[in-house]
Amino acid sequence: MTRIGIVSLGCPKNQVDAERMLALLKDEGYEIAYDAALSDVVIVNTCGFIQSAKEEAIETILEFCDLKKEGRIKAIVVTGCLAERYREDIVNEIPEVDAVVGIGKNDELAEIIRKIYAGKKILTFGDKKDLCFDERRTLSTPSHLAYIKIAEGCDNCCSYCAIPMIRGEFRSRSFESIINEAKALAQKGVKEIVLIAQDTTRYGEDIYKEPRLAELLEELDRIEGLKWIRTLYMYPERITDKLIDVFAKSERIVPYMDIPIQHCDRDVLRKMNRPGDESKLLKLIDKIRERVPGVILRTTLIAGFPGESEEQFISLCEFVKKVRFDRLGCFAYSREEGTPAAELDGQLDDDVKEHRAQIVYDEQARIMFENNEKQIGKTLEVVCEGFDRYAECFFGRSYMDAPEIDGKIFFTADQKPCAGEFVSIKITDTLDFDLLGERV
Repeated sequence: MTRIGIVSLGCPKNQVDAERMLALLKDEGYEIAYDAALSDVVIVNTCGFIQSAKEEAIETILEFCDLKKEGRIKAIVVTGCLAERYREDIVNEIPEVDAVVGIGKNDELAEIIRKIYAGKKILTFGDKKDLCFDERRTLSTPSHLAYIKIAEGCDNCCSYCAIPMIRGEFRSRSFESIINEAKALAQKGVKEIVLIAQDTTRYGEDIYKEPRLAELLEELDRIEGLKWIRTLYMYPERITDKLIDVFAKSERIVPYMDIPIQHCDRDVLRKMNRPGDESKLLKLIDKIRERVPGVILRTTLIAGFPGESEEQFISLCEFVKKVRFDRLGCFAYSREEGTPAAELDGQLDDDVKEHRAQIVYDEQARIMFENNEKQIGKTLEVVCEGFDRYAECFFGRSYMDAPEIDGKIFFTADQKPCAGEFVSIKITDTLDFDLLGERV
């Protein structure tokens, strides 16, 4: 039996695609090798969003090329964003690759692998709209956690972003299919679901002619068995009073709002093809904090965007100090070919961009350290995610931390918890961006 290994890089949206590939291949009789290095065929589900992600993808492909040269694996298939974006360039530059498959052809992987075994080299790209994202998948997350992709593609067309040309136009899943999947996951024992899309706040605009994220969350909140419902990638201009009210009143929707704002300066935002300004952002943040008890605000920023002046960067730093986001990621601007921002005047040197991003990162580190200090002495509800044999303690997350993005809570326990169990942890100390505690 042919063993298939899948390595999925990048965001949870990509991970959901890989989980669907796993399900389709298992249905076709392939054996899944959970260590890709021990497989016959390796599928590298790539990210191609920014330069660092592309470099990681290429390095991963080359590692498997070395294994192929050694005879340890037989074939390499490249899928995902890098495949969709660079197509023929991949096999031209890396001839060891046996197939490059666009996202619209993911459902044909089983047949593609059979063709590879027949000695063919495959390059195939379908309509991006053919990428299916229904509930048919094999979870790769811990048993208590699952991502649900509620939409694909993007119509926001931010000037720095390659996602619209890679993933296509925005398209939502049906309301009913999402609810059905969430119910099925809850019946399997999943306690935390995380809603993902390129822009979750846009959900429903294309098929229902109005945003329906608030209604979707209200319906999900009624599903028995779920403990936490988390939502990522909420664009600030689409966060309505109704949506805020849902977060404030819900029992299961965690008060954690991931709001990528990228910058606060109006002129920089316009060059990014984004609305808003510092005043509007501050009003929104104040409103959320006033109406949603215990809310955790997360954002992402871009430093060194083309034409960003010293004064505009300083205003961004002052904004970070003023708002004191609970969680924040800052990236140096990545000049991506094919995007409008790549053609703008005023491109900054890489060392300037990296230095500015580091300044923001250092300021946020100070804020997070101060925030973590305030948690000492508190008792938090934590989902246990495993045991760290090196630190000789358990670890998990509170509602304040999204999986694979934010920090962890390391804790000792006389009564050992199971993975996926929710326990009460008294915080006793801090460790960088993480917290330390003991079970009570």
